[in-house]
Amino acid sequence: MIAPSELIINPDGSCFHLHLRPEQLADKIIMVGDPDRVNTVAAYFDTKECEVSSREFHTITGTYKGKRITTLSHGIGTDNIDIVLNELDALANIDFATRTIKPDFRQLTMVRVGTSGGLQPFVPVGTYVAAEKSIGFDGVLYFYADSAKVRDKAFEAELLKQLEWKLSGIQPYVVSADPSLIEQITQGDIIRGVTIAANGFYGPQGRQLRLPLADPELNRKIEAFDYNGSQITNFEMESSSLAGLSALMGHRAMTVCCIIAGRVAKDMNTEYKGSMTGLIETVLDRI
Repeated sequence: MIAPSELIINPDGSCFHLHLRPEQLADKIIMVGDPDRVNTVAAYFDTKECEVSSREFHTITGTYKGKRITTLSHGIGTDNIDIVLNELDALANIDFATRTIKPDFRQLTMVRVGTSGGLQPFVPVGTYVAAEKSIGFDGVLYFYADSAKVRDKAFEAELLKQLEWKLSGIQPYVVSADPSLIEQITQGDIIRGVTIAANGFYGPQGRQLRLPLADPELNRKIEAFDYNGSQITNFEMESSSLAGLSALMGHRAMTVCCIIAGRVAKDMNTEYKGSMTGLIETVLDRI
């Protein structure tokens, strides 16, 4: 039995942070960072079954063209993904009444739709990029046993070499999104890239305001990185823990982003919300 301190269940039978009950979760999940963007996704639903909000976590479950779909917001950062993934998996695979793992595994399919900064000329502002591989600048995955079985150790070694890694105490990890889901969502018209999930928006992504950077040349080295023809395409802040934890748990997951900032060209689309609708529509149709 899983102790109450480890799996916290609210008095209404919902999980601690998301405030969802098991019956409110669909097998197909569209994840977004911004709680307001949940409404944008759900505006396409033909029916709406439930709506729950708690902190930055906003969830709506409904149907779209006959498919039951949950859309939820996860906020910013891989630490939030750790909360969301564990609670979604608990809703699907733990019996809340007995606090025991269910005998039959329920697999979830999760697509995170987000925004990102492009790092290559071939991913200008407005491009859609799927994170076929994710580079984690966070440390979330290292807290779980057997992380090595879902990591690309050869890619990691090449990163340390080419980036001349100088940040002591932090070592990037590399994980792949579910290959069948990448095929299902990209379908030849969305770029498949290598995405860095940074553990911050400013220094970890090479932005310098008042504080100097530990390695001012890191972004230049990231942009020049090439391993067996793979280049690093973009920065965001969640894809690594989503792909890694999902792989360890047995779920299908991936991230696809709209490029809203060109880090090389130094341009930015602050009116990006309109450009997100096409990506949301594509994911709704293909999930």
